[in-house]
Amino acid sequence: MKWRVVVVRMLLPNTWHYRNKHAMSSSIRLGLIVALASILFDQASKWWILVEVMDPPKVIPVTSLLNFVLTWNRGVSFGLFNNEGNFGAWFFSILAIIIVGILLIWLRKAETKVQSISLGFIIGGAIGNVIDRVNHLAVLDFIDFHLGSSHWPAFNAADSFITLGALVLIVDSLFSRQKNDNNVNDNVRTR
Repeated sequence: MKWRVVVVRMLLPNTWHYRNKHAMSSSIRLGLIVALASILFDQASKWWILVEVMDPPKVIPVTSLLNFVLTWNRGVSFGLFNNEGNFGAWFFSILAIIIVGILLIWLRKAETKVQSISLGFIIGGAIGNVIDRVNHLAVLDFIDFHLGSSHWPAFNAADSFITLGALVLIVDSLFSRQKNDNNVNDNVRTR
């Protein structure tokens, strides 16, 4: 791009569109970096558990509330639809890829860094679990949270990223909606 075009774009009043496109690409970049970091952490933690810690498989008490275990989940989160066999692994992988595609479109339209980061966590977690399904026809779960003899279904880092991203999106939408409602009320009062 010639320097004159750059100067004209900087001086014209409608450069907002040019700057907004740049801001949009930085939000996509941020979300994709978070997604990649989530995938790498998830896969590294699963490799560590599978190769280094659980050879042979056993229950490892970490705290009075937390164990490391080795379980294979052929279904979706928290063991739902766990008896679907190989069909379930491929079905849930394809479903997750479709959902990731929709989330990538949403990421492209993300308006805040919080949205970009949250969507990145969800995308990364979903892809981390798809990698497991493709490689093992099941998802490796190893975090066992419990209170006494009551155990929460085992989960992994990818599940944690998906949950964290979803919760932050929900909280962010609630608080941004309140902020927008307050702005509307302030505008109505000033008229």
